[in-house]
Amino acid sequence: MKKVILKIGTILLITIFIAQSNMAIAATKTELNQSSSETDKKIEEAKEQLEGIQSEKSETMKQVEELTYQISEYQNQIDDLDNQMDDLNAKIEEAQNNLNKAQEDYTKQEQLLEERLIVSYESGETSYLDFLLSSDSITELISNYYLITELATTDAELLESIQKQKEEIENAKQTLESDKKELESAKASKQSVATQLQNSKNQKDAYAAQLTAEEKQTQSELEQFEQDKREIQAELARIAAQEEAARKAQENNGGSSNNISNNPSASGYIRPIVGYSITCGWYGYAGHTGVDFSGSGISGKPVLAVKDGTVVTSTALKNPNGTYRSYGEYIVISHGDGTMTLYAHGAPGSRLVSPGQKVKQGQQIMSVGTTGNSTGYHLHFEVRVNGRPVNPTPYLP
Repeated sequence: MKKVILKIGTILLITIFIAQSNMAIAATKTELNQSSSETDKKIEEAKEQLEGIQSEKSETMKQVEELTYQISEYQNQIDDLDNQMDDLNAKIEEAQNNLNKAQEDYTKQEQLLEERLIVSYESGETSYLDFLLSSDSITELISNYYLITELATTDAELLESIQKQKEEIENAKQTLESDKKELESAKASKQSVATQLQNSKNQKDAYAAQLTAEEKQTQSELEQFEQDKREIQAELARIAAQEEAARKAQENNGGSSNNISNNPSASGYIRPIVGYSITCGWYGYAGHTGVDFSGSGISGKPVLAVKDGTVVTSTALKNPNGTYRSYGEYIVISHGDGTMTLYAHGAPGSRLVSPGQKVKQGQQIMSVGTTGNSTGYHLHFEVRVNGRPVNPTPYLP
């Protein structure tokens, strides 16, 4: 029933848009202004009807949706903790290698010192002064003086090196212990989050058992959407890590790197669509990881690249039966500065770019549609740093 009502609401909006377009053919400026005012009023009435439909959703369904988003967030936290533990294990291995190397160098230097002491002991009570006075000529005296100087310098350097190795060993041990403690903390956090995750799943299953058949179908689609988002997030994080490694390699080779500005308002982005404002903000509702641009006549409008970059994803998410799901027709662009932007719910077949393609700021990449998990024509826009969504608003003009 819910889907039927939503479709009626969508049809109402489409009918309004068509009626507006037809009137515009022969209307005068005054008539157009009047028509626009009436149309805006009807659109607001349609929105109120749709909001009414949302409010009529059963409390059980609302609980299931909330728990679904909660479960998704817990799973994201576990993914982050897994990544953190992988990084810590790598750091522990590196710290252990550094410790072994420092210990090996220390052992070598210690052996050299022992050998030097043995030589000094076996030479008896002979001092540097005795050694100098035993010289048979000025030339031999000078030669012996420089020899003693070199020996003294070598002894000093040896002692200094041993002291340095001791310090490096202590630092390596402290780093190793710190990383191990952090790893144990991450493991404990993961266990805690995993427990919360299981509790939420149990609660969700209990509520889901009370849903109607239609609500269960809606819930299945919602869970698929959350799964798609996690898979997309993991892939974008992988790409971001590759790009970061490439940037570091470039810096090590003497190249330059464009770091993301500490002041996001100076990011240099343009708006992804001209003439429309944000109508649903960052986390405007549970699970909303971007912002939405919408308004009268937005259907089919050009979607623009907000900044120069390289397309990393250009695809359509579809169910086995061919219907759209999740982001529908969507595109992701990497801007080479640690950020990526995502554009979703494009019109069917409207994507104009392919993975690997370079795009320029302001270039059209697709058209506004309503594919996937969408109840009306709009552009869903995200900014991601290291693959994870962040509030896009500070990045936009």
